[in-house]
Amino acid sequence: MRNERLRWLLLSAIFAAVTAVLSQLTIPLPLIPITAQTLAIGLTATILGSRYGTVALVIYVLLGAIGLPVFTEASGGIQVLFGKTGGYIFGFIAAAYITGLYLEKTSFTFVNAVIANIIGMIVTLVFGSIQLKFVLDVPWDKAFAFGATPFLMVGVIKAVLAALIGIKVRERLIATRLLRTGSSVTN
Repeated sequence: MRNERLRWLLLSAIFAAVTAVLSQLTIPLPLIPITAQTLAIGLTATILGSRYGTVALVIYVLLGAIGLPVFTEASGGIQVLFGKTGGYIFGFIAAAYITGLYLEKTSFTFVNAVIANIIGMIVTLVFGSIQLKFVLDVPWDKAFAFGATPFLMVGVIKAVLAALIGIKVRERLIATRLLRTGSSVTN
């Protein structure tokens, strides 16, 4: 049991690092960049499930909060969490949990993973748009127009990629016994 828990925590730490690396792949836009960060969130939740996917994202956010340059454009620090992109970062935690939970309550199949990742994308965009509204002091419609609408199509593409890659990696990890299913997924 102790070794199993350690294995899950190590996988969580690895996926926090994967998220930090993929966060650096950016397409710059004027207000908010498009990154591979949300692809990493989907991969993490699809592979690790709700509990340890969430642990991975909490680790990632805490590393950034203490100033390590893990967020987009090698940024870090508490000021990022309370800036214009901070809502998305907080949304990653909720998205990982909800995405993983959806898969645990249904099954880890490609179709369910696409649905779960689209739900996770929407959760992230809602969190991001809410914080954007308050940080930029704009009306709700503008916050969602700037903070969500431009990212919907790209988000769907990333959701499909996260589902495709995530399910394959999860199957491979299970086959090699690096990942075990059952009660350990939700412990």
